[in-house]
Amino acid sequence: MATITQPDIALTPAAAARVAAIAAKQSKPAILRLSVEGGGCSGFQYKFGMAEAPEQDDLVAETDGVLLVVDSISLDLVRGAQVDFVDNLGGAHFAVTNPNAASGCGCGTSFSV
Repeated sequence: MATITQPDIALTPAAAARVAAIAAKQSKPAILRLSVEGGGCSGFQYKFGMAEAPEQDDLVAETDGVLLVVDSISLDLVRGAQVDFVDNLGGAHFAVTNPNAASGCGCGTSFSV
């Protein structure tokens, strides 16, 4: 496990607060896992989940005591990205602003490079 710097990937304070709230409700550690999988309408899709602990090949970013963990393969596709939590009329969800994405779908859950 390596700690990464904010230019590699960042978790906004809003996202950190939401992860902390979910973790407290589930009595789990405040660790959000972001991974990238093939599929989705644009080629790749973001997958979020709570993690018990970082894995050995994970890279870790921390905001307000909350960890964002990304495996080394997924990091290549999201390097420089920012994970935010958005709560608006369209719904509440984690959103990724990814500078590596050449295009994305309308709902923001998939992208292509």
